[in-house]
Amino acid sequence: MNLTPVKMPLMVKKMLPNYIWNMPDSEKNLYLTFDDGPTPEITNWVLETLNMFDAKATFFCIGKNIENYKDIFQNILDNRHSIGNHTNNHLKGWRTSTKDYLENIDKAQKIINSQLENRDFKGVNLFRPPYGQIRPKQGKALAYLGFKVVMWNVLSFDWDKTISKKDCLNNVISNCSNGSIVVFHDSVKAEKNMKYALPRVLEHYKNQGYTFKPINLV
Repeated sequence: MNLTPVKMPLMVKKMLPNYIWNMPDSEKNLYLTFDDGPTPEITNWVLETLNMFDAKATFFCIGKNIENYKDIFQNILDNRHSIGNHTNNHLKGWRTSTKDYLENIDKAQKIINSQLENRDFKGVNLFRPPYGQIRPKQGKALAYLGFKVVMWNVLSFDWDKTISKKDCLNNVISNCSNGSIVVFHDSVKAEKNMKYALPRVLEHYKNQGYTFKPINLV
């Protein structure tokens, strides 16, 4: 049984105030995020779908996937989306020493930086811990290094094969509000639910006058 809530409780946000759980809510903006890519076919499909709705998003990328699929990563950049570090090979922070965790993140960041040469991307400083697992010491070390740890306040659960496509969609449209950070995945595991939910989420909120923005915390 998965005990992770679809919408992050306020209590958790207050317990961990140094992490980014949502963006300012004074205007009708949503912040869609995609974890675990770049992934062949899936990531490019996401980019095409976002373009159909004039939507921007933030992609938290795995270092080894960037290295394997440089052309897809460049396509993310070409489409003017934000990017963030998601470790080099999807490490669980709770099961990893701080030293090893930081080294893994640094390896991913060097791969990211190598792909940003001759581009005008400045201050790429976003990090999302895989599975949301990060120890306080790891979080403090990342803050010292200049990273902003971006969490979320709405999970689509697109990766969960025990929920239906409609439940995945409902997880998002029943829980978002101004400034919500929403988690999707451009991964094989999430493909079925995500491909159903994403265009419907975009259409639903665009019809309500929302704008989809990338996260930029420079």
